[in-house]
Amino acid sequence: MRLVFIFCLICSFVTAQKHYQKNYFDNGNLESAGWIENGKKTKYWRTYYENGTLKSEGHYKNNLRTKFWKLYRSSGLKESEGHFKNDKKTKWWIFYDKNGIINHKCQVANNQKNGYCLMYKNEKLTSAVKYSKGERIKEWTDLKSFKKENKLSDLY
Repeated sequence: MRLVFIFCLICSFVTAQKHYQKNYFDNGNLESAGWIENGKKTKYWRTYYENGTLKSEGHYKNNLRTKFWKLYRSSGLKESEGHFKNDKKTKWWIFYDKNGIINHKCQVANNQKNGYCLMYKNEKLTSAVKYSKGERIKEWTDLKSFKKENKLSDLY
């Protein structure tokens, strides 16, 4: 009997620390929804614009964005998507124009363009730009010269 009481006590303590939370705008629309553990955002979250359209979705760990995220415009079309690590953009990010079509893809580190950016127009690759810590270093306007000067393995 005592063992059952201790087990129930432990279970209630563990579940009290982690819960699903929903926040609402003054107009009654959902503002955000996700998991809270020990007072911090964790696991999968979604945020919304006041008009009810999805604004962002992705993972948190200890109140910091992590893993893969998608960000949307108030129209509902994608604005960008990519990875976060400790609340900072990292790895490859894809950026979309106002019509939801890919505009450019960039390697990012510490919230700055750092590496290659591939530029698109009408869904066709038009140029490549190289950045270092947010500073533009070089641009290529044709794929042939880009391939000649760079290792394509750097794009992965």
